[in-house]
Amino acid sequence: MANPTARFETSLGEFTAELYLDKMPITAGNFLSLARSGFYDGLHFHRVIDKFMIQFGCPHSRDPQSPRAGTGGPPHGTIQDEFPEQYRLSNEPMTLSMANTGRPNSGGSQFFINTKHNDYLDFFTPGTSRHPVFGRIIAGQDVVQRIGSTPTSRPGDRPITPVQVRKITVTEG
Repeated sequence: MANPTARFETSLGEFTAELYLDKMPITAGNFLSLARSGFYDGLHFHRVIDKFMIQFGCPHSRDPQSPRAGTGGPPHGTIQDEFPEQYRLSNEPMTLSMANTGRPNSGGSQFFINTKHNDYLDFFTPGTSRHPVFGRIIAGQDVVQRIGSTPTSRPGDRPITPVQVRKITVTEG
């Protein structure tokens, strides 16, 4: 059976991600549950760093000017880290990766889309940053690049013109 997909309808266009439910059931399952519930609908990308990544999923980003944008998580709290040795999925361009605070088991609703190869964020490389990949963009990569090159404010890397995810629609595999 194929993995589920999620279509993101944004203020800059649409893109679609395959979610690796087969390899990352905790992390992908968490995203899918939140997306199906409508949690992500109406939120904004709160952190954009050109030639690095775009970050999304903070409930406080419903107001794109909120000083709390980037600090929140899902109503159910954090999830268990998922680092399966048999699936060494790298933070390659156009992959979805779980954001966290740097502490164990601190991921929740926030994730980022890599716009370049950020292999130093892989859970299986030396270092303290450990971000599991749980999906990849399969359509609309140009939209992701457009979001990734949006002008931002300093400090904070917040888009000057807010980029909203109007709706995420999940299609079962």
